[in-house]
Amino acid sequence: MVRSENVGLRYGLGPEVLRDLSFRIDPHSFQFLTGPSGAGKTSLLRLLFLSMRPTRGLITQFGHDVATLSRDSVATAASPIGIVFQDFRLLDHMTTYENVALPLRVMGRPEETYRDEVVELLQLGRPLASGCGRCPRCSRAAKSNARQLRAR
Repeated sequence: MVRSENVGLRYGLGPEVLRDLSFRIDPHSFQFLTGPSGAGKTSLLRLLFLSMRPTRGLITQFGHDVATLSRDSVATAASPIGIVFQDFRLLDHMTTYENVALPLRVMGRPEETYRDEVVELLQLGRPLASGCGRCPRCSRAAKSNARQLRAR
């Protein structure tokens, strides 16, 4: 679970770009983050995948206060959260399965340890997809422009 309580974010000495954000994301849920340019969508996502820390307020991820995490703990704490951006940055020479599995392969996991997980993730996206389902171009064209967040 991810929880945010009265979170604020500012860059340097500038004005707050995020102000008084309070929300909860339940495990196994999908959240869609949409809004006009400059609304703070990317800033919020950076907070959620721990590339930034809030300037005020509390964010807890799976029971851990993100402000107290060491630099070494950040990658482990952020790993249960998957984020899909509207610009998918898929590799055209790879199948959709290979694109989804790529981060797991890079981490050194054998395919037999993640195959079922990747297939499950692809099944979750099936209602959004059309086309052949094998090439990134078809998958990319079929996805909505909304940013999706899945918390496990």
